[in-house]
Amino acid sequence: MSSENVFTLSSGCNVPVVIETRRGTHNVTLRPKTSPHFEIHISKPWMTSNAFVMRFLESKRKWIENIFANAPTKETLKPDDTIEFLGRTIKLKHDERMRSNKYLDTDKTTLCIGGNIDMFERRVRDFIKSELLSEIKSIIRTTPQQYWPKHISLRDTTSRWGSCSSNGNMSFSWRLALAPYEVMRYVVMHELAHREHMDHSSAFWATVSKLYGFGVERAKRWLNKNGCNLHKYF
Repeated sequence: MSSENVFTLSSGCNVPVVIETRRGTHNVTLRPKTSPHFEIHISKPWMTSNAFVMRFLESKRKWIENIFANAPTKETLKPDDTIEFLGRTIKLKHDERMRSNKYLDTDKTTLCIGGNIDMFERRVRDFIKSELLSEIKSIIRTTPQQYWPKHISLRDTTSRWGSCSSNGNMSFSWRLALAPYEVMRYVVMHELAHREHMDHSSAFWATVSKLYGFGVERAKRWLNKNGCNLHKYF
């Protein structure tokens, strides 16, 4: 069940608010989205009124305004552009005669996208998502099996880079592929650590450090400072 409201930013921009009622949910959860357009998605418990939810949203105005104010201007990707993902700088090519996408060299520095030019960006995005999912699975296999998730999914989230449910399912923002490789790996280890500690206690952070190694704080700082820039494409 869902309904739609509007949250007006100080700039005058009206942002659609989609409120979803979910059984089994105990808290109100806000999920601002800046791509492909501005939206705020909210999950609420069955007995919580929409009026309460909107008041709660207003109490978070400063945080919400900051997210949308720092949303990067979208850049369109075209053939012969370069993009960085999974720690590599990739030159993009296009050949409409090709039915699939493939690297043109063993170093994986030139990626040729096939099909109609109108689908160019979408096929680049889908290729990146596929590569990221494969890499995440490879990273997970380097850790003790007790930390492995039951299921992995990729999403396009604004406020969370990863999540781990109590039943062992994990989700990651596919935009982590556009971050430095070690930053992406940090988020993976962060979520794996939740398989042992469903909190952010000192024991949890000790597990993150054990899984990740030296540099956890550096990766966290990069993501806090530069995470919004991962939304400049698509």
